[in-house]
Amino acid sequence: MPTSQLPIALRFSLSYKHLRSTIGLRIIHFPFFTLQKRRKYISTQKKGKRPRINDQIRAPEVLLVEEDDAKKLSLQQALDLAKEQELDLIEVSPKAKPPVVKIGDFGQYLYQLSKKERKQRAHTKQTEVKTLRLSFRTDRHDVDRLIDRAREFFEDRHLVKFVIQLRGRELTNKSYARDKLVGIVKSLEDVSEVESEIKPQGKQFIVILRGKRREKKEEVKVEKKDI
Repeated sequence: MPTSQLPIALRFSLSYKHLRSTIGLRIIHFPFFTLQKRRKYISTQKKGKRPRINDQIRAPEVLLVEEDDAKKLSLQQALDLAKEQELDLIEVSPKAKPPVVKIGDFGQYLYQLSKKERKQRAHTKQTEVKTLRLSFRTDRHDVDRLIDRAREFFEDRHLVKFVIQLRGRELTNKSYARDKLVGIVKSLEDVSEVESEIKPQGKQFIVILRGKRREKKEEVKVEKKDI
């Protein structure tokens, strides 16, 4: 088979070997830059570790915390007390010396922890301004749908901005656009307050509302009358 009909890579290999054998020259090999393998992304967020319970606790001595009392016990003594009550021994503060433990239902304890974390995330959640747009001719059904959407945003502690866009001849009837926003504000006055009053802004009217602060329900204590 003629050399010209061979693949290019094979022709190069044959010519390279022929050059070394016939001429006797030493071919210097230059290093090539190797591509570094892409490292897999490793998340820096640490996975939440569950607290140790029962036989997972390693400290020989623990501080058992009960309702109004705390006492130092050996790990085995604390485990025996938990077994007597048919509950778990939960390590609530592993870094303390000795570690702090309590006796309780582990499933219920995890539920209370997750509930507390959700509450903390709700308090730290950033407030956003949600914009709801409607036109001069938006009918009542669509307005009611936007009002319901605004109520959902207030539950998430967001601000809501209503915008009415005016076009062409609608600019001559600005009072109608203002009245439309007034009606929306009145429909939401049970759950919201005016953050920024109704005002024109170019070819549109806007109003910004914020949800009312939730008042803490006072616990009503019923006094038992002596019979």
